[in-house]
Amino acid sequence: MAEIKYLEGMYQDSFFPTFLVDKLKLYMLDMVQFLEQGSHDTETIQGKLDEMTLAINALQDEFYENESELETGARDSIAETIIPILAHYKIDIDIEELLREREW
Repeated sequence: MAEIKYLEGMYQDSFFPTFLVDKLKLYMLDMVQFLEQGSHDTETIQGKLDEMTLAINALQDEFYENESELETGARDSIAETIIPILAHYKIDIDIEELLREREW
């Protein structure tokens, strides 16, 4: 998974504090580690994606405290990272479904 550029858009935009983007990246790396553990059914994978998304949601206040927010640019960067990860593992889940728990 080294070829995936995690949250490239967020890292390139100074509106998003790097230390917070690093936290998002850790949630995604946890997801990758889960996928690498072996075969999971779609429902289990969706549950892990929901868990990741809820963890990202929980960072909203921290983004606000640092004069930033999870908005369209963040949503796009997150999706642009997650979609290739799922494609790598040949997991077919609609983008709206895979991030269904998002509040951003």
